[in-house]
Amino acid sequence: MKETNTETNPIGQNIIKLISNVCFSVFVFSVLIFTIIAVTYQPPDPWFQSSQALTKTFTQVENATFKTDNSVVKTGEDLSMSPALSPTGALITEATIEISEEKMVNSTALSVCAEDSNSINCSDPRVLFAIEKFNLKTFKSIVFLDYQKPVNGSKPNECDVAWRFRNKKEKSWRRYRDFRRFRLGIGQNCTYKVTSALRWHSGLNARRFRSRFNSTRSFGSARISPPTVRDEEINDTIPIVGSETAFKKERYLYYSRGGDYCKGMNQFLWSFLCGLGEAQYLNRTFVMDLSICLSGSYSQSNKDEEGKDFRYYFDFEHLKETASIVEEGEFMKDWKKWDKSRKNKIPVRKVSTYKVTPMQLKKDKSTIIWRQFDAPEPDNYWYRVCEGKAANYVQRPWHSLWKSKRLMNIVSEIGGKMDWDYDAVHVVRGEKAQNKELWPHLDSDTSPEAILAKVKETIPPWRNLYVATNEPFYNYFDRLRSSYKVHLLDDYKELWGNTSEWYNETMLLNDGKAVDFDGYMRVAVDTEVLYRAKTQVETFYNLTMDCKDGINTC
Repeated sequence: MKETNTETNPIGQNIIKLISNVCFSVFVFSVLIFTIIAVTYQPPDPWFQSSQALTKTFTQVENATFKTDNSVVKTGEDLSMSPALSPTGALITEATIEISEEKMVNSTALSVCAEDSNSINCSDPRVLFAIEKFNLKTFKSIVFLDYQKPVNGSKPNECDVAWRFRNKKEKSWRRYRDFRRFRLGIGQNCTYKVTSALRWHSGLNARRFRSRFNSTRSFGSARISPPTVRDEEINDTIPIVGSETAFKKERYLYYSRGGDYCKGMNQFLWSFLCGLGEAQYLNRTFVMDLSICLSGSYSQSNKDEEGKDFRYYFDFEHLKETASIVEEGEFMKDWKKWDKSRKNKIPVRKVSTYKVTPMQLKKDKSTIIWRQFDAPEPDNYWYRVCEGKAANYVQRPWHSLWKSKRLMNIVSEIGGKMDWDYDAVHVVRGEKAQNKELWPHLDSDTSPEAILAKVKETIPPWRNLYVATNEPFYNYFDRLRSSYKVHLLDDYKELWGNTSEWYNETMLLNDGKAVDFDGYMRVAVDTEVLYRAKTQVETFYNLTMDCKDGINTC
């Protein structure tokens, strides 16, 4: 028996060694694979992860054709996961008011009981404390950032105050301005109290009368009266390179105009952000054309309209702050100016097809990489550059693209006129309601009677009800007025009329020519007012069981 054990022990030991060697090899191989994945893996764009619906809409591209729903317009500020604070981080809260009051009490023990209650001293800091407390209790939907000192109203017991704010549902740091008139009296414990507050922009004595020009500015035969109240925080001037040294020191990515021109705005965004994302991947400055073409689906003429300024629709100031860009006109002027000598030509690499990937251009040292999109459609779409393997490397910088502050000021005006206390219903009709094959029930499910019955289930009667819609007939929603205070975008035409701030500001961008408030602007404003509502009723999933993208797409 001992001989048998002596013979079998070496065999058992060899088997154990073999198994251990195999296990160690598997472990080493697994670590190697994991390391390779960790080094090469590029995560998907986090901005898209914040909105699955938008991801699905933008990534389902069939045969390089672009299809999307134009009834809702989303940009970077709508995709942020959480609201941003003001750049200063300063917020007016009950705690900050109490701290300010304690400091004042320590410096003076005077009460207001001995004062004339019929005549309010608006410069008294306690007046501002009373107004701040009142606003916090009354306007719960907005965040107060800072106040100006109160000034006298039109009567002895009135004070006008201006402040800056943002809506709590605003996901950017942008600030907006309101000024209101308050009536005050003496409350308990000898303190000021607000007895009533007038409506949006009623505090006329607290507003600022400033403009870019000291007098009316002329453009040919047109004369522009400066707006009475201007947003001084908008700075969408075009950056200038400056010198030959600075120009040649920089590296540029230049996209020639392609097949995306005059397509829908969502396709323009998808392609523009592809180019901007490639420039960031290549660590280059993106050359952008501020002149864009508005698709006929959005224009008042129903025809494609060229020469629209990017700044009508998007926040150019924020884009400049978050991405390295140069305007095409300035770029071409400087390129021509400083590319004189044959011996000292500015190095340019021309790329004639989107099939040359960003990864292949990563190490290129040319001053200018010039992508040319001369192929027939759909091979001349900008976004083709970001398809395939490139999608793992190029991240579209959605955070750089916000809606125009001028449009967002209109949104704030509409919300403010409803005292930020409203609900909304989004009614998609238009061509979809007429297409019975894809949306068989949409027309009947969005009839005035059907909408009223559905809204009553979730929204109490006589609330402010904003209707965001592409329905062209203004009186279509009159049935809702029997139970709600109905508001439509066209109820606020004065906000883009020929006496408005928006009208004057856009004329200045357009060399003194009036700018149409077009279909894209309407959808953008409608969308943002809808987002700020306390309760939202959507067409799809609420009003109708039809699928958003047609039959069998739910």
